[in-house]
Amino acid sequence: MPIYLDYNATTPLLPEVADIVCRTMLEEFGNAGSRTHEFGLNAKRIVEAARQQVAEIVNADKAEVIFTSGATESNNIAILGLREFGKKVGKRHIITTKVEHKSVLEPFEYLKSLGFEVTYLDVSESGCVDVNDLRASLREDTLLVSVMHINNETGVIQPITDICKTLANHEAYFHVDAAQSFGKFPFDLMNKRIDLISASGHKLYAPKGIGALVLRRRGYLRPPLEPIMFGGGQEKGLRPGTLAVPLIAGFGAACDIASKRAQEWFLSASETKKNVLRALMELNAVQNGENTSPYVLNFSVPGINSEAAMVSLKKIVAVSNGSACTSNSYKLSHVLSAMKLNDDRIAGAIRFSFGPEMKELPIKQMIKCFRSML
Repeated sequence: MPIYLDYNATTPLLPEVADIVCRTMLEEFGNAGSRTHEFGLNAKRIVEAARQQVAEIVNADKAEVIFTSGATESNNIAILGLREFGKKVGKRHIITTKVEHKSVLEPFEYLKSLGFEVTYLDVSESGCVDVNDLRASLREDTLLVSVMHINNETGVIQPITDICKTLANHEAYFHVDAAQSFGKFPFDLMNKRIDLISASGHKLYAPKGIGALVLRRRGYLRPPLEPIMFGGGQEKGLRPGTLAVPLIAGFGAACDIASKRAQEWFLSASETKKNVLRALMELNAVQNGENTSPYVLNFSVPGINSEAAMVSLKKIVAVSNGSACTSNSYKLSHVLSAMKLNDDRIAGAIRFSFGPEMKELPIKQMIKCFRSML
């Protein structure tokens, strides 16, 4: 089997997380909404324990965490959930960047179709937003600013702390899509100026189908979100439906493990990335993006097309050339296009994304494969 290097698409389950999911599924099968018997009460205790574990990642109160199916749903609730409040108070201006995930860009486009005005911030060739552009774009009627923490394609880390400082004296709600950073790169996310944080379990060694939205309170008031789905009062009325207790337990366990091992993981991934990047320099490879996560390396090798490279590499490593959510589309990456890279560089872009346990990679075989294509 090839070595798996597509952690940004999804991570494998940690064995200890899998054990908790299976045990909960088999032994604690009660509905957390059933209050009349011990099966339901036990399920509720498991959910609340996991809620605390998720909250601790970003130094939030557990009452500020609601469970969702993943970051895509969390992003939709955070963005579309502010629609009615914005209309009510006359704030219809919203800001995001040109390099966001589609689960942010498409809700923004939907609000635009309803009469909201959208400002899309540019990024430089580095992939980073200029906070001065954000400052210049803020208006009195700005309702929301949404900026991802770590880009899913390039691994570029946006200046979240500087953005928080820029928004310090503004009332706009600040949403951060933290799908690629939650638990693995928690720096910045504890900043109390961030109102809304989206997370996915399957990016953090937990199961697919579970995620969270953190809704930080301002004083005693939580962000004024309205539900976008209906049919029950679960999760503070914002996310109806029976809670997936085993998946929630797994997500909580993964967060607990991450809170203890994040620094170790960070150092391990940094070493792996350094070794791969050093080898790729022999091919005159160029890294796409600056100030990037240690878990991600997006690069282009002059003269090599990414589609052809992935086919050649498939028996050695499993990699990608962009977002798994848009892998059926052969359009050039909107992220790399927004960075104003030339078409050849974009067409040659390959993404390696690592796990912390990867000490040894088949670097020599990969380099040999690349050389055979030149």
